[in-house]
Amino acid sequence: MKVLVVDDDPTVAEVVVGYLERAGFHTAHAADGPSALDLAAADPPDLVVLDLMLPGMDGLDVCRRLRERGPIPVVMLTALGDEGDRVLGLEVGADDYVTKPFSPRELVLRVQSVLRRVAGPVAAAVPSVLRHADVEVDVHAHRVLRAGRELSLTAREFDLLCFFLAAPGRAFTREELMRRVWGWEFGDQSTVTVHVRRLREKIEDDPAAPRLLVTVWGVGYRLEVEPGCR
Repeated sequence: MKVLVVDDDPTVAEVVVGYLERAGFHTAHAADGPSALDLAAADPPDLVVLDLMLPGMDGLDVCRRLRERGPIPVVMLTALGDEGDRVLGLEVGADDYVTKPFSPRELVLRVQSVLRRVAGPVAAAVPSVLRHADVEVDVHAHRVLRAGRELSLTAREFDLLCFFLAAPGRAFTREELMRRVWGWEFGDQSTVTVHVRRLREKIEDDPAAPRLLVTVWGVGYRLEVEPGCR
């Protein structure tokens, strides 16, 4: 598998590339946003490790443009510790993030984890086609339709949607969703909140007043068995 590393710090890039290659990945490196987009267009990678703070075009813009082209998984690197910056990275389509300074071995594990999710851990546990209200998911084709119109979901959003569709009417805590959907035993639970919000923007008529994916106060979230009935 090929990983594109996008970082303007040559020392960081060298370390990341070295660890990824020792883990068996093929790599390419870009030092800025435009070069990264050109490389991704010429030879699409299986995953992008993307620094948030890039010269000229920042990592958020690069991530947005990558997501416009297709579901390329993105692990974002950020030296910013503020939760708002991490959430913003997730909102523009990043699948995971690692905060600098980071352990290169941890980064490799995060890359491997994201790629396993993209390969479809949920898909093996559910039927090949899932339907609920006007939402239809072809799990094997990794395709989502709403009222006949195809939706663009990140790998993490796709897995979360499949999980809810396979268990309508059941409430799950954020901790359960992190563990059972993405295999995380620990992590920032705001990740779940962000992806639920992003899913609502794509499957709800009014994301501010959801009728499908509803909040269960004091617990977490539930996919309504009968849309519109609370």
